[in-house]
Amino acid sequence: MFANEKKSFLPFWVPLLILILGSCGPLVGGKAFTYREPVTDPDIIIDIYVPERVWQGTTLFSDNHNLQKPRIVEVNMRGEIVWQYLIPENLKGHTNPGFDVELLPNNNILFVLPRNGVYEIDRKGNVIWSYLDDKVSHDADRLPNGNTLVVWGGVDQISDAQVKEINPKGKIVWTWSAKDYFYKSPYKEIHDEGWTHTNAATRLPNGNTLISPRNFNFVVEVDSKGSVVRTLGQGLLFKQHDPSILPNGNLLAGSHRPPSAFVLSIESYAAVEIDLRTAKIVWKFEWPEWPWLGARSVKRLKNGNTLVQGGVRIVEVTPAGEIVWQLRLREEIEKEVLSTKRSYQFRSFYKAERIAPH
Repeated sequence: MFANEKKSFLPFWVPLLILILGSCGPLVGGKAFTYREPVTDPDIIIDIYVPERVWQGTTLFSDNHNLQKPRIVEVNMRGEIVWQYLIPENLKGHTNPGFDVELLPNNNILFVLPRNGVYEIDRKGNVIWSYLDDKVSHDADRLPNGNTLVVWGGVDQISDAQVKEINPKGKIVWTWSAKDYFYKSPYKEIHDEGWTHTNAATRLPNGNTLISPRNFNFVVEVDSKGSVVRTLGQGLLFKQHDPSILPNGNLLAGSHRPPSAFVLSIESYAAVEIDLRTAKIVWKFEWPEWPWLGARSVKRLKNGNTLVQGGVRIVEVTPAGEIVWQLRLREEIEKEVLSTKRSYQFRSFYKAERIAPH
């Protein structure tokens, strides 16, 4: 029981009604808590914190380590919870693959419930906007024009559109389908949790869109007509996540450790920065304890450090690769989550971002 949370006793028939209604309905009953005083959670610890070397602020992330209580959490630098949102009971099964969350300029929260929809809530948990669609997963971005960019890579098929742009009224105004360019060998034969398993899309300042078809092991940039302008990171990425173009023109992305028997040429780092002019890795980070863990979220901070999320750890790393802040689950829970591949996939954090102080 969290501070400020009150017990409620429901009539015996309410859980049965929720079960009958199923898990595909709209977002109802979610609980948000803003704490006047930060609340500690015994499951979360900060075991590395160098105050003078970090970019101060709060950290927002999705937390699915407790399958009975998936949530969106905002913590301070000490790991204390300052705000959280509990996913409604009828939708708590919609957190994989890709329970994306981001802060909007109006201080609302935009998040994806995979195979269900995209939601914008205010800090009280009220639904401000939603787009219900069972073909969304992994990522949603609010664009400067007010539209929302969403991806579908959960178990996408060749016939599907992997990226959609939705206007505020819920109308699809732009799509990108991988089949228009990649329905050819060797791509059309690929299948691993879907065809492309697209996990990210970002609208670039030039109006093009950066897209991550994970199963192809590279990122694509497409123009407004959907034509592929270029591929990025080919031969350097493996099952990449959260790619972005940095102000210096380099590509920053999370990656995974490739099976060496199949992909001998790809270096195994959790996060990489690639100079696109030379096709060389110019910065890299690998988890000290688990080189296989990879990264689902990689954000370059304003102080030059990088926020990296992988599994059940979130770290801030200096350009020299030193961890100066680390949030993790306490050891016994961490071991339990990492004990099997299935547990790791379904009970991890997903995406994290640092929020500057107001």
